[in-house]
Amino acid sequence: MSADMCETCAYYYYDDEYECYVCDMDLDEDELQRFISGSSRECPYYRDGDEYKVVRKQN
Repeated sequence: MSADMCETCAYYYYDDEYECYVCDMDLDEDELQRFISGSSRECPYYRDGDEYKVVRKQN
């Protein structure tokens, strides 16, 4: 999974305290290592943040 996919994920949000975008999923140490190293093809927690996607399919 490329970092570009994170930008469309529902768990990706701007944290005012850290003043940057962060992932809201609580990954364990092994999952985080696989994600950072790029050995994992895709994030198992990715959820499309496009809430209008369903509505477009209905039209």
